[in-house]
Amino acid sequence: GSIDSTIRCWDCRSRRPDPVQILDEAKDGVSSVKVSDHEILSGSVDGRVRRYDLRAGQLYSDYVGSPITSVCFSKDGQCALAASLDSTLRLLDKETGELLGEYTGHRSKAYRLDCVLSEQDTHVGSASEDGHVYFWDLVEGSLALSLAVGRGVVQSLSFHPTLPCLLAATEGQVQLWREESFQPQGDAA
Repeated sequence: GSIDSTIRCWDCRSRRPDPVQILDEAKDGVSSVKVSDHEILSGSVDGRVRRYDLRAGQLYSDYVGSPITSVCFSKDGQCALAASLDSTLRLLDKETGELLGEYTGHRSKAYRLDCVLSEQDTHVGSASEDGHVYFWDLVEGSLALSLAVGRGVVQSLSFHPTLPCLLAATEGQVQLWREESFQPQGDAA
């Protein structure tokens, strides 16, 4: 995904420098791209979440309105989560685009911040400009945890695919947190 409003796909086996496909439907920069075995999910500054179904050759687009900073698939493959610059996370039904949930309480106004789903799809998480990582119960939408990570912007988050572990990047460092009430692991330096 690129600031030039395109998503470019390369064939890694051929090692050719030219992309095999260019997806140019976005009207503004592409801020986030996630790939599954047969789909490409993207978020754009134009306020749209786009899902390209490569097997069916179909494009699905959902308008959120505010610039999208991050997107991700749920582990069960049924939903897409989108973070935007209006300090809101939105859980969308992947097939219909129906809004299943909205999550607020974090601050996201100026930076590209990550959103995540926990390893069992039970919680929605977001980085925040206030030095915290926020988690909401996926179904109830209630705030479950506000994790103080640092004083500056927490920009990047990544959940382990099968274990209750979270990586968070802030202030020039990466921190590993485990779910036992999310205690930091290892040396914090």
